[in-house]
Amino acid sequence: MPFKQHAGVVVPFDRSDVDTDLIIPARFLKRIERTGYGQFLFASKRYRDDGTPDPDFVLNRPEYREGTVLVAGRNFGCGSSREHAPWALQEYGFRVVIAPSFGEIFANNAAQIGLLTVTLPEERVRQILEMAAEREGYQLAVDLESQTVTDGFGRRDSFEIDAFKKHCLLTLQHEAEIVRFEAARPAWMPRVAL
Repeated sequence: MPFKQHAGVVVPFDRSDVDTDLIIPARFLKRIERTGYGQFLFASKRYRDDGTPDPDFVLNRPEYREGTVLVAGRNFGCGSSREHAPWALQEYGFRVVIAPSFGEIFANNAAQIGLLTVTLPEERVRQILEMAAEREGYQLAVDLESQTVTDGFGRRDSFEIDAFKKHCLLTLQHEAEIVRFEAARPAWMPRVAL
C-alpha cells in the first residue's frame, strides 16, 4: 500500500540500539510465510517467562494498544539483516517508526514494504518520547510528500529521505503486477506483503 500521510497515537519505546533480535526473536523465524509475525513483536520484553503479557511493557499498556507510530532511541533496527523485523512491526499495526538513526539494512527493508522510517534529531525524539509518556493519546501526523512530522501543539519538524525511497513509498509502482505475481506463486513460497 502506498504511503502518503499517516496520523496516529505515539508509542514511546525509550531504548537505544534496539536490534532486530529484540524486535523479532530468532526463535520465531521458522515460518515460511511473511505473515504472522506481529504477535511475536518484542516477545522477549512483551511476555513473561510463563507466556503471560507483562503489564509494564509499553505495548501491553492500554493507552498504547492502538498506537501506530513507534518512537525509539538511536540506532533502531541494528544487528542482523532479518526482513522479519519490519514485517513484525507493520503487521502489529505500525505505519511509521521515528528515531535519531536506524540500522541501514532495517531502514531499506522497511521501505520495501511501505513502513516509513523517519530520522529526527535526538533532542527532538527525546521531547516526543516525553510527551507520549506524559499525555495519553499523544499523536503525530506524518506527511511523506511534504516530509514533515506535526503534533497537535503546532510543532512541525522536517525530515530528509532518499528521493528514490520516497518515490517508491508514494507510488508503490507496479503494485498490480506484484499482486498478480504473488497470486500465481505456489502456496509454500513466501509472500510479499503490500
